[in-house]
Amino acid sequence: MVNAIDSLQLAGESIASRLWLGSSMYPSPEVMSQAISAAQPGMVTVSLRRQTAQQLADNDHWRYLQQHLQHNECRILPNTAGCHSADEAVLLAHMARELFGTRWIKLEVIGDEYTLQPHPVQLLAAAERLLADGFEVLPYSTDDLVLCRDLHQMGCAAVMPWGAPIGTGRGLQNQRQLQQLRERLPEAVLVIDAGLGKPSQAMAAIEMGFDAVLLNTAVAKAQDPVAMAQAFAKAVDGGRQAYLAGLMVEQTQASPSTPTLGLPFWHQADSHD
Repeated sequence: MVNAIDSLQLAGESIASRLWLGSSMYPSPEVMSQAISAAQPGMVTVSLRRQTAQQLADNDHWRYLQQHLQHNECRILPNTAGCHSADEAVLLAHMARELFGTRWIKLEVIGDEYTLQPHPVQLLAAAERLLADGFEVLPYSTDDLVLCRDLHQMGCAAVMPWGAPIGTGRGLQNQRQLQQLRERLPEAVLVIDAGLGKPSQAMAAIEMGFDAVLLNTAVAKAQDPVAMAQAFAKAVDGGRQAYLAGLMVEQTQASPSTPTLGLPFWHQADSHD
């Protein structure tokens, strides 16, 4: 894990890890629990739509999540997955706050069923209402600069643009746009949410300067979710260390690592032939 001095500051609170995980689609609650333990994520998302209040109280899925909340530094992050309007999302967010006892909410308002692309108009409307109601809002969005800028200026704790459509594993499809987003919103907490499939893709996002990554399918659907969770944790830590170290500037032409002046002895020997 990255040094605590470099911990992510979000809405006045310290988040222990820059890797965040979802809690769905694992082979079993036990495997989910083991993967979370292996990754030690800063946030664990849970969807209220996938379970009724009675199930949350009774099933193993919720019991395992509660164990991690009690014994680890990860936080629960309810989401509004499955909502298609601002009204739906606001209602579900209020239910989640009552049930989970947290003001944090991952805001999702889907506008297209095929790509699961967020609906920008409904997303902005829902964010504005939830902020007024005292929530710490973390909206899932596209990588559109204007949309992300408006969400940030509105007061969202973080803005979470996609790397690629949810569950595709395609990684960072538009790196140039994401880089511009990072450069144009230097004060915003930006989290890559959705589309990551490999640890190397998560590392690339963190190297680029994004503050965290959120993923689910890449771990839950891996052949060995626990080992994959560990791999992502190491990749995120490595990416953050590389970002802080300062990456070299890319060059358009080759640049010799050994200068002409002071050639190695075997070069000097060849020059006398």
